[in-house]
Amino acid sequence: MTKLSKSAPGDSTTHLQDLKNEVRDFCVAREWDQFHSAKEISIGLITEAAELLEEFRFKSEDEIKSALLDPVRREQIGDELADCLFFVVRFAQRFDFDLVENFSRKMQRNAAKYPVEKARGKNLKYNEL
Repeated sequence: MTKLSKSAPGDSTTHLQDLKNEVRDFCVAREWDQFHSAKEISIGLITEAAELLEEFRFKSEDEIKSALLDPVRREQIGDELADCLFFVVRFAQRFDFDLVENFSRKMQRNAAKYPVEKARGKNLKYNEL
């Protein structure tokens, strides 16, 4: 169990900065900064994203729904999500990105590219709307 999980058990009580601090402390204790260039962290993220995808590859929608309801499979999927989050948070922590600011700005851009009146109920890319 990590420091974070003892004091802040869930999304509703954990600040993003707490995650950044935990990731930093974890990596510093292991002297991993030397291995965590922007390129290597990006590779880690895509590798973990592929492992998340692997949980669903060649599965029907019914099989996916079943997996999401099965406690063991759900934990495996959650582990892959956590691995992805680790690399996102590590990148932001290591290279001083404000994820909330970046996310907010990107969502504003997305809202402009995908106005509700054009995008509702459609899965088209913005340049196809």
